[in-house]
Amino acid sequence: MTPRTGPRSVTLSVVVAGGGSAGHIEPALALADAVRRLEPDARITALGTARGLDTTLIPARGYDLALIPPVPLPRRPSVDLLRLPGRVRGAIRRVREVLVGVDADVVVGFGGYVALPAYLGARGRVPIVVHEANARAGLANKVGARFAARVVAAVPGSGLADAQVLGIPLRRAVTALDRPALRPEARARFGLPPDGPVLLVFGGSQGARSLNSALSAALPGLLDARVGVLHAHGKGGLAGPPHPGYVPLPYIDDMHLAYAAADAVLGRAGAMTVAEVSAVGLPGVYVPLPHGNGEQALNAGPVVAAGGGVLVPDAELTGDRVLAELLPLLTDPARLAAMGAAARVSGHADADERLARVVLEVAGE
Repeated sequence: MTPRTGPRSVTLSVVVAGGGSAGHIEPALALADAVRRLEPDARITALGTARGLDTTLIPARGYDLALIPPVPLPRRPSVDLLRLPGRVRGAIRRVREVLVGVDADVVVGFGGYVALPAYLGARGRVPIVVHEANARAGLANKVGARFAARVVAAVPGSGLADAQVLGIPLRRAVTALDRPALRPEARARFGLPPDGPVLLVFGGSQGARSLNSALSAALPGLLDARVGVLHAHGKGGLAGPPHPGYVPLPYIDDMHLAYAAADAVLGRAGAMTVAEVSAVGLPGVYVPLPHGNGEQALNAGPVVAAGGGVLVPDAELTGDRVLAELLPLLTDPARLAAMGAAARVSGHADADERLARVVLEVAGE
């Protein structure tokens, strides 16, 4: 890698690239928090776009956001594909402006359409650390790994050569969560019943149509069994009718409180979802996305194999299946405890600081 020219900055300057979805943003911000704990004076800059959740989540956590043009890769031949090279060049130029402006010492990418121009813009100028959260690496990280100083993965077998397996960086609000102690406050916060089992349902930051539909069909049976339901249905997503014990929300900002209020989870199997649900010791019924490269089923595989969760194909998710999987579990405290303990074994409690030390090492080189 070509060394940087000019004087080295006195204050460490770290640029993180994980914009777009919460699954990319949250590990980037967890890493940023860990860097700040180790280097309180460090300057952290997050790359993002005006699309997605970047402008909402990143400033709320107290970090500077530098916007770059979005460069989503078209899934099929179209006019957008012809425009792609020009869009990439524009995004790379903007990335380089940011890197110079903040005197970046290291760029840390977490995949997705923000990471790709970050890698290309930093190449040969600023050292790169690539983190792959999924069990199967995406295109951006496959490109970035070719010229990165270090490559890190959450689990073995990601497809990235010589990747160091460290887990997924998670917020301390999650990894240090004391669910029993926080439960009364959490249930009061959401207006849930103080006693009895609670099911948490969410499909990621954008919700999930099949989860919402299946829950709507299962809701009468859950409520008849006195199971409370906290449902993050996504912006514009389908929510069930108002009913005591059922709390629908477009999005949950304080997920650690949602985990504290819950006894089990019904959700997708994104890498962050599986890591957080496992870390707090909640049993999960995971419903992988039916498209993509199959990484969501692989993400949940180790937890399911350990006995901490159940995998249900999206095509098989119905109201009856929700009741069949969750009612016996939620009404059996001993089974809830056993599955929760099995889930916690596969957590990622210290991955944030382990990755931060890798970043500091690369910056120091």
